[in-house]
Formats: sequence, structure tokens, C-alpha cells
Amino acid sequence: MNDKTAPQPSERKPEGEAPAEAPVPQTDLKSGLTSDAAQERQTKFGENAISEEKTSPLQRLMRYFWAPIPWMIEAAAILSAALGDWADFAIIITMLLVNAAVDFWQERKAGNAIELLKESLALTARVLRDGTWQTLPAKELVPGDVVLLRIGNVTPADIRLVAGDYLSADEAALTGESMPVDKAVGDTAYSGSVVKLGEMTGVVTATGMNTYFGKTAQLVASAETRSHFQRAVLSIGNFLILTTLALVAVIVLVAVFRGTPFWETVQFSLILTVAAIPVALPTVLSVTMAVGAEKLARMKAIVSRLVAIEELAGVDVLCVDKTGTLTMNALTVADIVPEQGVEAADVMLAAQLASNANDPDPIDKAVLAAEGPAAAEDYVIGDFTPFDPVSKRTMVETTLGDRKIAFSKGAPQVILDLAMPPAEIRARIEAEVDRLADEGYRALGVARREGDAWHLLGLVSIFDPPREDAAATIAETGRMGLGVKMITGDHEAIARQIAGKLGLRRNIRSADAVFADGSDGEVSDRIEQADGVARVLPEHKFKIVRALQDRGHIVAMTGDGVNDAPALKQADAGIAVSGATDAARAAADVVLTSSGLGVIASAIEEARRIFERMTSYATFRIAETIRVLVFMSLSILIFDFYPVTAVMIVLLAVLNDFPIMMIAYDNANVAEKPVRWNMPRVLTIASCLGLLGVAETFLLFWYVDTVMHLPREVIQTVIFLKLLVAGHLTLYVTRNQRWFWSKPFPSLRLFLTTEATQILGTLVAVYGIFVAPIGWTYALGVWAYALAWLPIESAIAIALRRALDMKAAHQASHLARTEGRLAGR
Repeated sequence: MNDKTAPQPSERKPEGEAPAEAPVPQTDLKSGLTSDAAQERQTKFGENAISEEKTSPLQRLMRYFWAPIPWMIEAAAILSAALGDWADFAIIITMLLVNAAVDFWQERKAGNAIELLKESLALTARVLRDGTWQTLPAKELVPGDVVLLRIGNVTPADIRLVAGDYLSADEAALTGESMPVDKAVGDTAYSGSVVKLGEMTGVVTATGMNTYFGKTAQLVASAETRSHFQRAVLSIGNFLILTTLALVAVIVLVAVFRGTPFWETVQFSLILTVAAIPVALPTVLSVTMAVGAEKLARMKAIVSRLVAIEELAGVDVLCVDKTGTLTMNALTVADIVPEQGVEAADVMLAAQLASNANDPDPIDKAVLAAEGPAAAEDYVIGDFTPFDPVSKRTMVETTLGDRKIAFSKGAPQVILDLAMPPAEIRARIEAEVDRLADEGYRALGVARREGDAWHLLGLVSIFDPPREDAAATIAETGRMGLGVKMITGDHEAIARQIAGKLGLRRNIRSADAVFADGSDGEVSDRIEQADGVARVLPEHKFKIVRALQDRGHIVAMTGDGVNDAPALKQADAGIAVSGATDAARAAADVVLTSSGLGVIASAIEEARRIFERMTSYATFRIAETIRVLVFMSLSILIFDFYPVTAVMIVLLAVLNDFPIMMIAYDNANVAEKPVRWNMPRVLTIASCLGLLGVAETFLLFWYVDTVMHLPREVIQTVIFLKLLVAGHLTLYVTRNQRWFWSKPFPSLRLFLTTEATQILGTLVAVYGIFVAPIGWTYALGVWAYALAWLPIESAIAIALRRALDMKAAHQASHLARTEGRLAGR
């Protein structure tokens, strides 16, 4: 029931469709294709399905062994095996396999959830073949097939309508428009649209990837996603590897110069390298994200790509699809505008009586769902004339006692033509319709006839209302530092009206205005400055996301329709909302399984908590590598003394891995603003803590060697215990941005595991398991020494963070002033 006075974006043809002028394939409309002809065409055009690259489980598993950090780990394993160091080999291979298994299991579990959702879309079609109407799987359709479309059907292909009176299709999943679209003979019903009303026959003009749906799928395939997570992992790995190789090279050269047995030096250098290589890095980060994915699943959000959790933490722009995401995608009566001398209840009564209660279209449903007068029950319903695109109105004949009364509702201009009010009244009504249209409402005219003349009763305005939680979610994301942009296929007037109700700014521009002539930079400027873009097509949404990414933004995109799929795939974090189409779910990184948007803010909050844990681990791991590597290298170079044995290095590596795996379950702060990897900051803090640890250890070494004159093998055990205890205590410093005793406190898992490994290492040192025994006196002395340094490390870390934050703020302020001066020119 299209009101042509209100904004009608549905009249535009979707971009990427089969050409409207394409000839209808030659087919006998009375008998359809023969089975042989259909088989020939299927051989030529292929199945009516969206082609999808399938990756076997083995191929997906092998991906986790074919990347830079796995290569480093695999190289270390090969070297360990070559030298017969099977203990190190076992540790390395175990960590490699655990990392691959975690990633594979999480993505397989998410993939299974998506496949189950796909199974719900097993389409069939009513097809005329060999002169007989048959129900066939939609994938068997070919161009030229004669298909019957009726209410409730999902259109199985692009179909040119050739016979029938009327059909109304819901194309919201394709174009993002909330209003149903009327179809007549000669129009095209697009694959994926849902028939809401009417029944027509058509001929298939395009199938599979050649449909409008298929063109959108091709756009999805062209999307390229970026992983800030992988870049961060590589940066950390590269730093540790290069540092290790440089120090090991120096050690080997000095050993050769001093005449130390070569293979002994090589073996020790290998063990040192293995201890420094971030074997657990991918595993810890993957487990951390996997734990987050499990928590999000309990919040009704399925994560199909683990790294999307990390991307969510850094999202600074949230592009939100309007229809079905911000709004209910269900029309509702907004207001009643009665004519002078007419009660609002009379207008509502007439509108409801003129609605088809037995087979309502979306507008009839909205009118019937509104609160109406009980007097409607007094009327006896007679002949009902349904809406059709020619008359553009409904009409019902009723009886009230011995009175015969007719009611009609429809497009305002049609009802005005029917009632023929005086010119001044018509002008006033038309102005009111224009006002409602400017505010994003659709107006329906309502009239009554008793006798021969029709009388105008007034207007009923309808709209697609916002979701109950949408305004709260937008407000919450705003407090979290995200810029929200509304992206919709509807008219900008409708978008502004919804924006006003949700607390969004109303600078909504049309896609034509945004993508008008201009350089890529000018288009990106318009997108950045706008609070939303209306009348968009799938290609526009895709370009909007990419333009924002090119400007350095980390972009999340929410959507539910086929038209959203390319943008969902391109976004750093694509979020398919509840009720999304199969295509949207498949393209998204996160699939919401409960209605509403509230889980988005919770997901971002959880992502930032996960990001904090990953940053904590990265800082700790780099600091520990520097602490061990630099101390050992300087000890060898300066004192010609190996401060720990090869067995001790292996023990340190093993005992370190237990508590750091518990970081995934640690309590963490939630940043107030979007966060992303700042490697200079991480490396600066970690390096300072690592070098401080080197100074602490050298001071202890000097004391036990020069002052206490302990035997060298006892000194090695003392240094081993110090590196273990102080290293684990450093974890408490890196996990908290404030003092180590401040909230949030360590989780019970992290605390118990950390202390258990420290105690285990202490027992090893005290009783001499694989090492020289030192007894409880020296062991407790090492504990006291490490604990004394803990508040000093915490104070230095806090001072560093504050200094770096002040520097970043100063640079940001300077950049803003510079940009302001340039803009002023």
C-alpha cells in the first residue's frame, strides 16, 4: 500500500541486479520447460545457489601451522630434535599443537553454529515443468522456468512477473527498506525477497550468482579484512626473536674467541633461544580470546572469527543498519490526525474496519494492532475490496443496524480524490501529508461513505518504531567513546526521524550526496562528517566501511540483511543481529542470537577486558625475555660464567607457562575509550621492567658472589630461584595499570597457579631437584629480596605509564591544533 507522497526509495532499482530490460527467456507459459530443456540449462548456468569456497577441516587445521610465528616455533623444534634435546622438543611441539587445537576448535564450533542456521533456509519452489506444476528444490531452478509466487514464499531467483493482479514483497533484507514494495506485471521479484501479499506467476531471468542476491555475494567475496591482532603478535614475536638472535650471536662469537667448546655453546644458545622464543604467545592470546568467546556465547553472541574479539576492543566507529537493527521492522501506528468535527476514535474505527483481518498486509497489521474503539464489534462486515496497486486503497461494505456504511483507507491523494473536499481543505491535508513525510512518517487517508458521498475522516500516520533497547545501547556506546553512524536504505527523512528518537545527531545525508563527484578524500570527508547515510545500496555500505578504515578507524558494522553482507565482511568487526538473513550471518564475525542490541555494548566491554589481559601478557613476556636474556648474556660476556644451567632454563620456561596461561581467566579493568595495540608503549614499559630486573639480579649476584662467597653451583640455584620468584611477581605489576595491590585483584585461578609454581620452584631449589640445593635460609632470603623490589617495580611502571600518557596527550593536542590551523586556511 504505497503512499507516493511519502518518501519512496523502493521505487529505485537495486544496484547489481539483472538488467530490468533483459528479455524474458523463451518459455511456453502454459506448459513451462521440459525436463530435458531444464537439464540443458542447468548444465549451462549451474545450480541456483550461491557459490561458496569450502575449506576442508584438514586445510583449516594446517593454516595454524603456516604463519611466521609457527615457523619460528617449528624451526626451534627442528633444532632441538637435531641436537637430541627431546625435553625442549616435547615442550615446543606441545605448545604448538595446543595453540592450533584451540583456534581450530573455536572456529569449528562457531562454523557449526552458522551451518545450523543455514539449514533453516532449505527453499523449495512451485515450478511448471512438462506441463505440470511441481514442487522442486530451489537449487534446481534455471532461467526460463515458470514459477508461482504466493504469500509467504521466499523468492527463489530473480523472476520477471508475467501474470497475476498484485504482489507485495518485503525487500528489507535486500535493500534495507522497511516498507513492502508493490509489484505488477513486468516488474522483477528479487531473489531472497519475501512475498507478503498477493499471488503472481513469473519467469526466472537469473539464478545463482547472476541474481541481485548473487551480485551481493560477489561483493562479499571481494571484501578484505585486516587483523590488528596478527600485526601485534608479529611485532612482539619479531622484537623477541631479533633481540634473542642478536644476543645469541654475540655469545657464540665470544665463546669462539675464548675457546669454549663449540657444540656446548651452540646447545646452550639453542636452549636460550627456545626459552626466549614466544612459544606460548599465540596459545595464550588464543586461549584468552577463546575464553572471551565462551563468555560472549553465554551472552547470546556467537563469535565466528576469534580475532574479531580483539578488533571489537578497538572499534571507534559503529555503523548501524536501521531497519531490523535500530528499528523493529514492524510498522506501527504513530498518530491520528482527524478532520475538523471528527473524533480520533472514529478515524481509527474506520481504518480498522477497512483493513483485512483475515489476510493482513504489514500496513493492515499495524492498523489492526493499534488500540481501537470497541464499537467495531457492532459492525457486520460485508464485501471487502483488498488493496491493489491500481486503486491504491482498500474498501469495505458494512452494516450497522439498518444502516449501510462503507469505509476506505489508502494513499492520501487517492482518498482526497474519492472524497473531493474543498480546495482549501485539500491543500491543508496535502501540507499535513508533506509534513509527516518530512518527519519520516507515512500517511494513510481514511474516508467513510453513508449514502452516495464519501467524507474525509482524517489521516493515520505509521512508522517503523525503534527497538526498546536501541536508545540505551547507542547512549552506552557513546559513553564508551564510539561514534555511531546510521546506515539505511530508507529515505533520509525517515532516518532523521529515527535518529531523533534514539538520541543520534540528525546530520543524515543521502548516498547520492555523499558519493557525488569528488576525489576519494572528499568522499571520505563527507562520510566522516555525516552522522548517517540514507538511500544506500550494498555497494555504498561496503564503500562507507572501507573509506572509514582507510582513514584509520576500526569499524564495526551491524546488520541483518543480504544488503548488509558485503559491509559486514569488510568491517573489522561485522555483527549480524538476531533474525539476520543467512548471508548476513555467514559474512559476520559475531552473530547475535537474542533480540536487541544491548549485547553489543556488553561485547565491546568484554573485548576491552580481554584486550587488557593480552596487553598484560605481552608486557610480561617481553619483560621476562629481556630479564633472562640480557642478564645471562652480560654474565657470560663480562664474568665468563653461566649464571643458570640449561636444565634451569627449561624449568623456568615450563614453570612460567602455567601462570601465564591463567591470564586468560584474570580479572581486568575495562578501558573507557577504544583501545588498540600501541607497541612502542608496550615495548617501552616491558623493556624498562626487564632492564630493572637485570639490575636487581646483578645486585643479588654481586652480593652472593663477592660478599657471601657462595660456591658457583649454589649461586646458579639462587639466581634460578630469584628469576622465577621475581618474574612471577612482575606479573602482578604488568596486569594492573595502578599499584599492584589495587583493584581489580588477581583472579583466584591466576593467584593460586602463580603461587603454586613459585612454591614448586622453591622446593626444587631448597631440596636440590635437578639443581644444587640451597636450603630454606637462602630460599627465604631470595623471597624477601624479590618482595622488597615489588613495590619499586610497581612505582616505576606507574611513573612510566603516566609519562607516556602525558606525551601522547601532548602529541594529540599538537596534532589537533595543527589540523585546526590547516582547516582555517
